[in-house]
Amino acid sequence: MRRTVIAVAVAFVLGGFTQRAFAEKQPKLEAALVHLRYALASLKTAPEDKAGHRAKAIELTEKAIEAVNKGLDPNAKP
Repeated sequence: MRRTVIAVAVAFVLGGFTQRAFAEKQPKLEAALVHLRYALASLKTAPEDKAGHRAKAIELTEKAIEAVNKGLDPNAKP
């Protein structure tokens, strides 16, 4: 559990640095990305799947993170 928390923290830090390297000043998208990453970490450490809803929420959150990352990338195409 402790290693998971450390790994998530490192991912947040590294992800933030890579985002800032190519992101235009978009504080709302950057804030959303932070919240989505926290949500994903919480979902992944949740104890039960709840009839598949947890797995679906993880999948959708990962897709949302991808979409926000594309929104922050000035070279991304729609």
